[in-house]
Amino acid sequence: MSKAVEEQLAFLRKGCVELIQEDELRAKIARSLRDKKPLTVKVGFDPTAPDIHLGHAVLLRKMRHFQDFGHDVIFLIGDFTGLIGDPSGRSATRPAMTHEEILQNAETYKAQIYKILSREKTIIDFNSRWLGKLTSFEIIRLAAKHTVARLLERDDFTKRLKQGIPISVHEILYPLMQAYDSVELRADVELGGTDQKFNLLVGRDIQREFQQEPQVVMTMPLLEGLDGVEKMSKSLDNYIGITEPAKEIFGKIMSVSDPLMYRYYELLTDVPVSQVEAWKREAEEAKINPRDLKAGLAKSIIQDFWSRKEAEEAAEEFDRIHKNKKTPADLKVHVIGPAVVAEPGKFAVTGASGDLSYKRPLLDILMELKIFPSRGEAKRVIQQGGVYIDGQRIDDISYQVGVTDKQEHVLKVGKRKFYKFIVK
Repeated sequence: MSKAVEEQLAFLRKGCVELIQEDELRAKIARSLRDKKPLTVKVGFDPTAPDIHLGHAVLLRKMRHFQDFGHDVIFLIGDFTGLIGDPSGRSATRPAMTHEEILQNAETYKAQIYKILSREKTIIDFNSRWLGKLTSFEIIRLAAKHTVARLLERDDFTKRLKQGIPISVHEILYPLMQAYDSVELRADVELGGTDQKFNLLVGRDIQREFQQEPQVVMTMPLLEGLDGVEKMSKSLDNYIGITEPAKEIFGKIMSVSDPLMYRYYELLTDVPVSQVEAWKREAEEAKINPRDLKAGLAKSIIQDFWSRKEAEEAAEEFDRIHKNKKTPADLKVHVIGPAVVAEPGKFAVTGASGDLSYKRPLLDILMELKIFPSRGEAKRVIQQGGVYIDGQRIDDISYQVGVTDKQEHVLKVGKRKFYKFIVK
């Protein structure tokens, strides 16, 4: 086998959990080079949420690797299968989404993916283009190509049956519909997270039923979120969105644990695994500071989504705040209203000016700045010691902020959120 084939295979395999089957991919790559015909690489996305985060970026980066080798990558938006809802990893039937909601999320996806994928080389398609045209006869014929026993082998369904949790008929159709996408696109390779393995393998089976060469299945790991435990998810608020401001991304990455930092290096950068392992050893021997490695990771990721200039500015701003203990350089000043007299003699007159001073309840300031969705949430964060006024940590929910007209104050919430306000 040629060196070009082995080099391509080795790079594509990086970060992959399973490759089914490796010899098949080797043969497909060799044929592609011989015939000068790119492989068709399919990746499906059900647009059930509008934002793309670093968890999605693991797949998107692997798609980009295929593009860099000249292969055709299809970003398949499941506007039809999204109406069913992927049952993978679900303990209950997904709530139905409207087609309008799905299309709206799809448009958001299209605006974000080019931060990673090549705009010129990416093929965007919608599976409603063929699934929406299937007749009842064709759906029945498709269903006849697989068995209920095989479909019920998947862990999600087995667990729900044992627990007496209902499984809707349309959920059983989902893997078949996703598999038919591969038939329609004549996919050579399909990528997906490890939780998609069952669906991807059904694709191989159904392609054989349609006398097609089965696709190679490549599963990628599910990226842990900032907590280092749960899968990255917006609903768990442990995610980093690829469209978040560079400074926010930098701060979040600097907050992750050292073990998670190395995993992010492996899955979100092109740094060789051998180099990551060498860094681990050097850090254990105190030859290198993990903090510096983490800053390098943050810069690398930001450069992928923004620019080198913004990565450097984010690093400088982080040091300014956390190393030099200064406030952010470009902090917006919020103007809030003056205190309302509640107890005569305790507060100055409303609308005070000059040297007159008065007080505002901290809770009122937090709500006026719309930092928290509710007073209850604001109280919880205060009691946990997550709120600072002018550098002073506040843990009393009844705390009154002493303010003077037109004097600026700095409010810090958590580790990374700063607000500057004046009272007029």
